[in-house]
Amino acid sequence: QVQLVESGGGLVQPGGSLRLSCAASGFTFSTSDMNWVRQAPGKDVEGVAFISSGGKYTSYADSVKGRFTISRDNTKNMLYLQMDNLKPEDTAVYYCNQGFSRGQGIQVTVSS
Repeated sequence: QVQLVESGGGLVQPGGSLRLSCAASGFTFSTSDMNWVRQAPGKDVEGVAFISSGGKYTSYADSVKGRFTISRDNTKNMLYLQMDNLKPEDTAVYYCNQGFSRGQGIQVTVSS
């Protein structure tokens, strides 16, 4: 079955950086479009970034454009999200997403 396992979250100060990773298994990763989504306390799930199966196409929520970079390594079945210049409003649980499948999530907290 589909398994998505996120790692790399934590507590960071405003302006700092984190790199999230997602280890994928149970499906053909190299032919699957992938997403990162997030959910802040009391808010709906928000799409953060998208990457096509081959990595050629990416798109970002306006709120993270220019600060976050999504990437993938199809040789390792890994998805990444580089997050720079983090802001307190980026605090959320971040999820790796493939179709209707989602990982367990990883907490990212941006606070001084």
